[in-house]
Amino acid sequence: AVAAESSTGTWTTVWTDGLTSLDRYKGRCYDIEPVPGEETQFIAYVAYPLDLFEEGSVTNLFTSIVGNVFGFKALRALRLEDLRIPPAYSKTFQGPPHGIQVERDKLNKYGRPLLGCT
Repeated sequence: AVAAESSTGTWTTVWTDGLTSLDRYKGRCYDIEPVPGEETQFIAYVAYPLDLFEEGSVTNLFTSIVGNVFGFKALRALRLEDLRIPPAYSKTFQGPPHGIQVERDKLNKYGRPLLGCT
């Protein structure tokens, strides 16, 4: 359900219903593991086709993956544990216009990822 909700799934009829049935756009859950010591918790591994995402757009990437699914009422709790981006897709991001060091100096933040100017 998480893979569908964060890719092509919808609960309403929309004009794009023909698109939502296309396998090439669907997110896929390729593995599920139980969380050790927790009977009702699981780790789901989900993969998405790159065609779902606009090149060079961090906003589009994160909105697609975590935007709507965290409001999914069928789930009591959900947490993003890991995100792996293929190198070919990573290369489409231009980065900060003045370079990463300038941004880190402005924010006084070092040794960790900067996302959304955090």
